[in-house]
Amino acid sequence: MTLSSGDRIPDATLMTMTPDGPKPVTTAEALGQGTVVLFAVPGAFTPACSDHHLPGYVLRADELRAKGVDTVACIAVNDAFVLGAWGESVGTDGKVLMLGDGNGEFAAAAGLELDGSAFGLGTRSQRYAAIIRDGVVTDVMVEASPLDVDVSSVESVLARL
Repeated sequence: MTLSSGDRIPDATLMTMTPDGPKPVTTAEALGQGTVVLFAVPGAFTPACSDHHLPGYVLRADELRAKGVDTVACIAVNDAFVLGAWGESVGTDGKVLMLGDGNGEFAAAAGLELDGSAFGLGTRSQRYAAIIRDGVVTDVMVEASPLDVDVSSVESVLARL
């Protein structure tokens, strides 16, 4: 089953980097309250993700908040150390919550896995964005190709809010 409008966010434990090191956080804690924009990338430090996807959300975080978004979160099938370093390199602090789905449990539960084995990436997440209100998905925009940053871009999300 692929995550769609009207679905509750799947239960999973993710990891986020803190000053004290990696910290587990449930999807209910991170994504279950208020209005949340969640966007997923196939991998940290990859070209489309680093050049376009994450930077767009960082640059326009204030616009998202002005439209009522309480949390902007990025998720990837990477560990918290990698996502912490990536977030630091792009300046996400206070703007985008970086969530590591290290084992791909959330991606699998959402039905949004991507087989990147042909590129040596293993199982990853598809590129998408979702708008979530109090734990219920109101909109999901999944890219046709993991190289595209179109329907999951910050511009697309801003237009839908």
